[in-house]
Amino acid sequence: MAFDLLCSKMGNLVKFLPTGTVFIFNFLNPVLTDNGNCKTPLNKQSAAILIVLCGFTCSFSCFTDSYKDRDRKTHYGIATFKGLWPSPSSFELDLVNLSSYKLRLSDFVHAFFSSMVFAVLVLLEPNTVKCFYPSLSTNSKALICLIALPPIALVVSLAFMWFPNKRHGIGHPSIEHSSNKTNLLLPQTS
Repeated sequence: MAFDLLCSKMGNLVKFLPTGTVFIFNFLNPVLTDNGNCKTPLNKQSAAILIVLCGFTCSFSCFTDSYKDRDRKTHYGIATFKGLWPSPSSFELDLVNLSSYKLRLSDFVHAFFSSMVFAVLVLLEPNTVKCFYPSLSTNSKALICLIALPPIALVVSLAFMWFPNKRHGIGHPSIEHSSNKTNLLLPQTS
């Protein structure tokens, strides 16, 4: 119970990860690890491949960004040292200044710490622990959570505070700045 309570704090750190990647990992990991049993070497190999691919996606998504064309359609691209390399479906290139989307130090900081947060998520996921480290006891897991999670959360939070993310790339929510925002929970008056 203490393990679950301590590790529930991981939910705040997961907000820094692409939502689709976390969903795919949480969906496929129990299937690929056979609910942590890993009866065949194929289970471990496929789970390891999933972890590597999802970790890569967490890092890669920090180097993507989006922009809106004149029709307010969202287009995605990859940030480079010269600017944004747009998707092939972007035909409005002359209307948008893509050179303002250049890579920055904060992109690399976010990629590193997103990978770190994903690694912590993977190491605390019960099926992964049961598959790769079956001899680890519940008390050991709780001790790891108690010792490792608070410093990691502090370092990651400070890094994201010092290097704020201004990108709205693949897997990260877009933030619309509008003066007429409405609260969907409150009744509308006319």
